[in-house]
Amino acid sequence: MLLNKHVIRFSVIFGVLSWVLLLVVDLLILFGAINNISVGFQKEISAILLNLFFLSLYTFYTIKVVKAESINFIDLLWRVFVTGLLATIVSFAIRVFYMLLGDTSLAENVFIVNFFYHVNLGLIASFLLSTFIVWKRLILYQKTKALISRWKYFEYAILASIIFNLFGYNLYEDAPFYITLIILLIMGLVLSVNLKWVAYLNFKQKWKSILLITLTLLYLSYFFINLKSYSTEYSRILVTDLVNNLFVLAVFGFTFLYCIFSLLVILFNLPTSSVFEQKLEDVINFQRLSQSIQKGKTEQQVLEILLDSSSGAVLAEDAWIEIQGRDGKKTLLHSEKLDAEAIDEIKDAVKQTRIKNLLETDIYSIGNTNKLTATLKDTKYKSILLIPLIVQNRQVGIMGLLKDVLDGFNKEMTDIINTFANQACISIENFRLLNEAIENERYKEELKIASKVQKSLLPSSLVCNELFDISGFSESADEVGGDYYDTFQINEHKFVMVIGDVSGKGTSAAFNMSQMKGVFYSLVQLDLSPKDFMVHANAALSKCLEKTSFITLSYFVVDTKTRKIQFSRAGHCPTLFFDKSENQSFFLRNNGLGLGILRNDGYENHIQVNNLEYSCEDIIMLYTDGITEAKNEEGEEFGYNRLKEFLDENSHLDPGLIQENLILTLFDFVGGKSTYDDYTALIIKFK
Repeated sequence: MLLNKHVIRFSVIFGVLSWVLLLVVDLLILFGAINNISVGFQKEISAILLNLFFLSLYTFYTIKVVKAESINFIDLLWRVFVTGLLATIVSFAIRVFYMLLGDTSLAENVFIVNFFYHVNLGLIASFLLSTFIVWKRLILYQKTKALISRWKYFEYAILASIIFNLFGYNLYEDAPFYITLIILLIMGLVLSVNLKWVAYLNFKQKWKSILLITLTLLYLSYFFINLKSYSTEYSRILVTDLVNNLFVLAVFGFTFLYCIFSLLVILFNLPTSSVFEQKLEDVINFQRLSQSIQKGKTEQQVLEILLDSSSGAVLAEDAWIEIQGRDGKKTLLHSEKLDAEAIDEIKDAVKQTRIKNLLETDIYSIGNTNKLTATLKDTKYKSILLIPLIVQNRQVGIMGLLKDVLDGFNKEMTDIINTFANQACISIENFRLLNEAIENERYKEELKIASKVQKSLLPSSLVCNELFDISGFSESADEVGGDYYDTFQINEHKFVMVIGDVSGKGTSAAFNMSQMKGVFYSLVQLDLSPKDFMVHANAALSKCLEKTSFITLSYFVVDTKTRKIQFSRAGHCPTLFFDKSENQSFFLRNNGLGLGILRNDGYENHIQVNNLEYSCEDIIMLYTDGITEAKNEEGEEFGYNRLKEFLDENSHLDPGLIQENLILTLFDFVGGKSTYDDYTALIIKFK
């Protein structure tokens, strides 16, 4: 950039200096010719200075125009216009000056004529070369290797033509001059067909371009006529005549040809500009809809983009969108001219047409949507385009576009709006799926937390003494469950074992299980009998459980000193007891009603307390119905008999091994698949 600035300054200084020297030398040569004396300068010196002036201008405009960044097409044409306007104003000022002089001797003074001719020379050269460089940039807008090569050959040939004025060739007398000019114009003609930049102008820019190029043509015509008149009227006294300069004529011809070609191409493209701009806008709108999810747009914003894009694409007078969300709520978007009441009136009119089925947004599935347009009666609108909005193979809404002319929507319009609607529906579907995925992930995280909390509610260790061993486990069918077991030591010889099953599954069951744990720990410390415990627990849980929820429970009090057991059952599975003396198992059956089923004082009448004595190596197995109701692939339940047989076969093992074998046996029975319900067991073996 710094180098370019220095070159620009140097070219300006050198250009001004060469023009001043050219003027001085030409006036001296003219003075010598008039007075028939030698001034020491030949016309070749004048030609060299003129060439240096051209090269200075060429260098200046090459850096200013070709090397400049971020200049659009209209700005380039504006530069040409401004340069031509300034040159024309000065040239007209000179003509006005001549008119004021009239027929005076001063008007015929050869030195004044040459001075003003040189001013015109500088102006015309500046305009021509600036226009030439601008045309170069436009031609090379979309470069190819072949195009660059063709331009270089032409540019080098144009610059080389400067040397012709050193040999005194004349346009009207010398064939090499004439032939070279024709060759240069043919090369310029070939390059003039490169007008790809025109395709990137919008309708408004094309009209501006037509105006600016037309004015450029006028400038070129005026300057050429001006030079021609000077050459004709003052041919004998002009030391430097641009009409006989091959370089100037070649640049004149090329710039004029490119103006003509540009003007014709823009005029021919003008009728299709609005269509092209509409298609471009459609593509941009489609891209906006496609990128709506990536850019974090909400469903509402996607619908707003769809409404604006569709209205603009078909030039609709009014439009509205109605869509039903996943929560059943409807979203209504409409233009400022429409309101909900007006939309209802339009819907009533639509119900009298062939597309009335498209209004059934709640239950309508994808069907025949070939008929999307209709003529309306009794409304200010004459035609309607109704587009169904389909998400996940179901219509969730409609978009209506309105016009106040008959048959206002053609097939092309319908197709493009369908494309917009489909893309918007894809974005909405993706948005909903994304929200659903986020919701699922959040739900999974919450379940993980709930699972950790629930597991923390189960005992990490079970209390016992040297007179019995105990082992317990619980597995949930889902992340969280409603099974509960626990133990509590009242004194040195007295222990409480409890197992429960909350109705239902999942987070609600886990929540109720946590309430059961709180009730258990608040009551067990009072050293209540099993019946009293059940009555108080029922009273407490009745106040906090939902009406449809209840808890089954088995409550055992073991006294290792007296080797007696006292227990009650609140609707829970019958306890399995292994009697070592008889070497077989049997179920301890007693009556009892689940906690929370009967929520009054009459509950105590439904609780039965049983007493049991135990001996060494007797076993108690407390369990939930997830074990007995586990099903295999044929739908057969594990059942009570299999559980009894299992305990008979494994009674010789300690509680920990019995637990492991029970889990293996259960999974072997169900075939490796997960059980439908939570399953829990508490195994006590006496010594």
